[in-house]
Amino acid sequence: MQNRLKKSVKLSIVAVGVSAVMACATQPNNTQKGAAIGAVAGALLGKGTGDHDKSRYAWGAVVGAIAGGAIGNYMDKQEEAMRSELANSGVDIVRDGDKLKLIMPGDITFATNSAAVDPSFNPILQDVSKVLNEYEKTTLIITGHTDDTGAEQYNQALSERRALSVKVQLTNNGVNSTRISTVGMGEYQPKVANTDANSRQQNRRVELEIIPLR
Repeated sequence: MQNRLKKSVKLSIVAVGVSAVMACATQPNNTQKGAAIGAVAGALLGKGTGDHDKSRYAWGAVVGAIAGGAIGNYMDKQEEAMRSELANSGVDIVRDGDKLKLIMPGDITFATNSAAVDPSFNPILQDVSKVLNEYEKTTLIITGHTDDTGAEQYNQALSERRALSVKVQLTNNGVNSTRISTVGMGEYQPKVANTDANSRQQNRRVELEIIPLR
């Protein structure tokens, strides 16, 4: 029953993607194209969030939640540890309320058109894992992104594979896989408009969101 449900969810997402592509092909109006892309992005992100909720509850049952008043302090200390470990690594650390986001540029994380983590980046992921293992009362969502160069379907698959590759490296470094969910957004959530080589480089990235257990 569970396998049939998962298959149904995947088919629903594919259906949304097909509808979006058809809309873009037959109605090239920019507003309509934006709506179609938004529908695909929403479906994909919804799937990732749903999977993450399951992981979050499962992991929370193992390690327990953080007391409400202590969350800010817990994340402050984790942010400080991440900034110390990742100084001059090329990874951007962004604080968003009680969440942390690590933004890993694609050009230092992967070879061109490859989903294999560049060996030179492995020590950085080891440092990330070290902090994650110390601050275990968190769950993670790893999201892959691409620029708009190439076919949308290819970009989507590449973003998914890259997110999964980062997960594999983290679990190899001892991070419990139950804590981690992955999702690929392809070219659907650029940081900036894909107008030139510099902007496209910014959009090629993997983001790791660290969320405290409540």
